[in-house]
Amino acid sequence: MERFVDKSAIMTIRMLLLFAVLCVSVYQSKADPYPIEFDDGPGLGRQFFGIGGLSGGGATSKLLVNYPEKLRDQILDYLFKPNFGAALQMLKVEIGGDIQSTDGTEASHMHNKWEENYQRGYEWWLMKEAKKRNSNIKLYGLPWGFPGWIGEGTNNPYVNNTQTADYVVRWVNAAKQVHGLTIDYLGLHNEGSWTPGYAKELRRVLDVRGFSHTRILAADGCGYSWSPATKRMQDPEFAKAVDFVGAHYTGSYSSPAAKASGVPLWSSEDWSTFNDEVGGGCWARLLNQNYVNGLMTSTISWNLIASYYENLPYYRTGLMTAAEPWSGYYEVNTPIWVTAHTTQFTEPGWFYLKHGSGVGRLPLGGSYVAFTAQNYSPYGKKGLTIVFETMTRNHSICKRPHLPDYKVETQQITVVLKGMFASLKELMVWKSVIGFDGAASRMFIQQDNVTVTDGKVTVGLGLDEVLTLTTVNTGFKGQYPDPPASKSFVLPYSDDFEGYNLYEEPYNLAQQTGSFEVLSASNNKFIRQMVLEEPVHWCAADTAMRAINVIGTNWTSVFVEVDFNISPINGSTGAFIAARVDTGGCGANKAQGVYLFALPDKYILSYALNRTSSVITQGPLSFKAGEWHKLSLFVQKDNVQGAFDGKGIINMTVTKGPTAGFAAIGTDSYGLADFDNLKLDTKPNGQKIMQEYFKST
Repeated sequence: MERFVDKSAIMTIRMLLLFAVLCVSVYQSKADPYPIEFDDGPGLGRQFFGIGGLSGGGATSKLLVNYPEKLRDQILDYLFKPNFGAALQMLKVEIGGDIQSTDGTEASHMHNKWEENYQRGYEWWLMKEAKKRNSNIKLYGLPWGFPGWIGEGTNNPYVNNTQTADYVVRWVNAAKQVHGLTIDYLGLHNEGSWTPGYAKELRRVLDVRGFSHTRILAADGCGYSWSPATKRMQDPEFAKAVDFVGAHYTGSYSSPAAKASGVPLWSSEDWSTFNDEVGGGCWARLLNQNYVNGLMTSTISWNLIASYYENLPYYRTGLMTAAEPWSGYYEVNTPIWVTAHTTQFTEPGWFYLKHGSGVGRLPLGGSYVAFTAQNYSPYGKKGLTIVFETMTRNHSICKRPHLPDYKVETQQITVVLKGMFASLKELMVWKSVIGFDGAASRMFIQQDNVTVTDGKVTVGLGLDEVLTLTTVNTGFKGQYPDPPASKSFVLPYSDDFEGYNLYEEPYNLAQQTGSFEVLSASNNKFIRQMVLEEPVHWCAADTAMRAINVIGTNWTSVFVEVDFNISPINGSTGAFIAARVDTGGCGANKAQGVYLFALPDKYILSYALNRTSSVITQGPLSFKAGEWHKLSLFVQKDNVQGAFDGKGIINMTVTKGPTAGFAAIGTDSYGLADFDNLKLDTKPNGQKIMQEYFKST
């Protein structure tokens, strides 16, 4: 009997079997190790200039200075000490210009054309602390803005290129002569205008004054701004003046023209991401992919350390956080250990391997870079460090403007060592796993060494990992005992400024516009607001033409009091104290709160710093410039009370404005004004003090 055969069914079975075989084949291809060659035979890639952090832009290290010395030293070790924590290879600082540059103002070394002072601010101190820990760390200075006299009545710093170059080079000279610091790199103007003429003049003045070793980067612009690279190809004199081209927040990409120019490219400010697990992942991706995609040979984090008040912009976007000098609490966050994967196993002056022979994208997502020491002692020609990253998450800062999200899968990689590396027998391994969705991160943990057989070693890469393979044997995860517990800013608080050195800023006052420094007269120390005119500003805050200095936390009820003295020469038009100030940074000119202004002929109570359509009430006062007077303010719920020289002048209900914020002092206009005996107190004490003041009215 002949059996009936359904040919269509047989064809279907064959197709299913073929599909199953293909699925198994694809599965096996994903499971099989993927070979990646690391070979110096084809030559080397670009020279590596280091990983850095940025203090400034602005006042981001403000609260660090006031930490107890033992705890402060621990924090600095995590940042700068080689083979301990982040082991940063570069420190970039703001050249203070008396301007608001993100979270506060940093003092200029020349408030006015006729004076210089190189004890102001804390960047000198920070640079010396970094050098104390790592004598090889590179120093980089950059202005965000300039005092008003540089602009000669305009907001243009290039009215007189020689004058501006002289101003900057005086800072470089003082670094050397006053503080014993060598400035390795200089920028032109952070995220602002730049001109080839100024760059050429800055180079000329540096050379004439003996600073030919200080190299110039142009132009520290934001986003996809690589035009200085093109300008270098068009202008030989500009090319001689400018050694590097840097841009900010490029999403890991540079322009084709920038790459073709051959000039070293830097991501001279990057990241700006909240420093939790997501932030560490973002930073890991950028550190690799800035070179993989953009040939950027240095990446500098904004910011170095989040040491500024929580209610200021971009809180906790430092590599670590230290914002409670009153408690001593600090946090060592994932970006510190992500940084260590590169910095503890490389040095500036090493070289990347070339794309295709040590640099590239991983087959199933992620990236890898390799560095070689070549002839750098003590590692010799076999010095090799490979860093893999497999981050699955993105962040708006990481991907802007050109880096899309993409899928990452677990994968096996066979590292194939060739050229000078072929004879290596063993590699050391360090691993971090970034914890997302509440999972705990496991950071910078040394693994067992891996044996290299016939120039090959296979490693597994999971998700959200950073893996370093290296011949460098100095890696170390430093650790100190847990810091004291976090706690809020405690009241009462007072400061008579007697404990400071001259020209220091008061530790816990965070100047948002203007510049305040400690001075002395008649054996009494006080702080003086020093800015006389609108500076060449970086953002809108300085257009308010008022100086404001904030302190504290998100207080709803608080008593604020200070003594003030308006200078009879170049003086401000008045002074103020405030509570519930809701903002700082570049929006400080629009800060809302409860402000009590004292002018020679009247007082004004206002909801806003700018006093535009925000006056609540006003009344008569009478005092003269050159006299010391006391101004007091108490807020609780809807009640506001104010006093002048210990006598009550305001007791009223207010229903508008913020319900909580900073305390503050400041001036009604730019101009000289002195402040002393600052007092902040709790609601019960504030009530008692005001009761006494109103009894004497």
